[in-house]
Amino acid sequence: MSTLCWTLAVPGLGWAAVRVGGLERGPLVQLLAFTPYVAAWTLVPLGLALAARRWWAAGVAAVAAITLIGLVVPRALPEGRPTADGTPLRVLTANLLAGAAEPETLVALVRSARVDLLALQEFTPDSELALARLGLAELLPHRQVNPEVGTTGSALYSRYPLSQTGTRRNGGGFSQAYGTIQPAGGPTVLVESVHPMAPATLAWLADWRADLRAQPPATPDGPLRILAGDFNATLDHAPLRDLLDTGYVDAADAVGAGLTGTWGPYDGDPLPPVTIDHVLVDRRIAVDRVTVSRLPGSDHRPVLAELTLPTG
Repeated sequence: MSTLCWTLAVPGLGWAAVRVGGLERGPLVQLLAFTPYVAAWTLVPLGLALAARRWWAAGVAAVAAITLIGLVVPRALPEGRPTADGTPLRVLTANLLAGAAEPETLVALVRSARVDLLALQEFTPDSELALARLGLAELLPHRQVNPEVGTTGSALYSRYPLSQTGTRRNGGGFSQAYGTIQPAGGPTVLVESVHPMAPATLAWLADWRADLRAQPPATPDGPLRILAGDFNATLDHAPLRDLLDTGYVDAADAVGAGLTGTWGPYDGDPLPPVTIDHVLVDRRIAVDRVTVSRLPGSDHRPVLAELTLPTG
């Protein structure tokens, strides 16, 4: 029994050490996305060791459980957030899975949610045509688009005029549309549709890390910024936490929706959902609500963040 208790307890402690230290390398990058599930599992070796009265093993299991659960549970709890009485802004991000996502569902969501800013990834020429045919341009008349066949395209659609627009190419190959909006009576906001390389294989990890590090940092003493998209990273990945530390808040985390899965299962594989699609907002922006919807044809779920911009 002692051997079993230790065999189950030690991996949890190792997982906690990797997560706390930001030590993910190699296959650990992919595995770390499932930290919320591992956090829940750590209660099993703890309960077993306590029942068997293996106190040292129970102590190790308790350290792992307290650490991982302490890191994960706050995502399900609303945080204190800044109050704002300025302009409301509804931001929706969706990965279209190389254009396979159902455009009717997406346009219906934009219409029903009264979306002001739409960020799209894996945006293709066929997607552009289908969305135009369904009236997206009437709902969101301003756009910066870079349709490409496959998974590398990007787009921004906006209710408000877009200025200082462009598209940049990540080292991993995905493009990112960006621009600046200024809602009537509101402040200027820099916005970008984010899509770094996925850590799908070990050969892509360097690009994944470099693409995340290349994302625009927040400017706490400058203009407001919003990054919305498929980050291919969860809040358990150190590069994303480093980006947040520049002055962003994860919108879902701020309102207690940070454990809602947005990707998976993929290609029929029985992978539990993980949270890799995010809306990151400047800490001066109030987050009122975040909802995750279904988009047939895509392996991702759209994320809608309802925000309030500060005045001035």
